Amino acid sequence: MVKNVQKLRAQTGAGVMECRRALEEAGGDFDRALQIINDKGLARAEKKSGRKTGAGLIESYLHNGRIGVLLEIRAETDFVVRSEPFRELAHEIAMQIASMEPADIKALLGQPYIKDESIKVQDLIKRTIAKVGENITVKKFCRYEV
Repeated sequence: MVKNVQKLRAQTGAGVMECRRALEEAGGDFDRALQIINDKGLARAEKKSGRKTGAGLIESYLHNGRIGVLLEIRAETDFVVRSEPFRELAHEIAMQIASMEPADIKALLGQPYIKDESIKVQDLIKRTIAKVGENITVKKFCRYEV
C-alpha cells in the first residue's frame, strides 16, 4: 500500500492522505485510485476558474530553428509560476502550439493534446491547476514559421 501511495503521489502531486483515501476507496486498484484523484482535482480546478491570474511567465520554444513560439501563461502567484509543474505545463503548451498551429486560444484549448490524444489541452491545464492549487490561464501566444 505504501508503495502505491508514493507512486500515486508522484504521478498526481496529491497529498499523502488524499492518495491513501483514494486507494482505500478504489479497493487497492491503482488505476481506479488515479482516476478518483484526477476527478477530484478537476472538480477543484473548476472552482478556481474565476480567480484572477496576476503573475505570469513568457515561455519560448524553437523547433529545428524553423518554428518559434512565444507564450504568455499566467497563475495567481509568483510562487506557482516558478514551480516545476507550471513550467512544465508552459513548455508542453508551447510545443503544442508549434506542432498544431492553433488559430487562437479557444482553438488551442479545444485541441487534443499531442502527447495524449485522449485529453484536450484544457484538461492538461486543469490537471496542473489541481496539482498547484491555483488558477492558470493562457493569455496570448504567437507562432512564427520560416
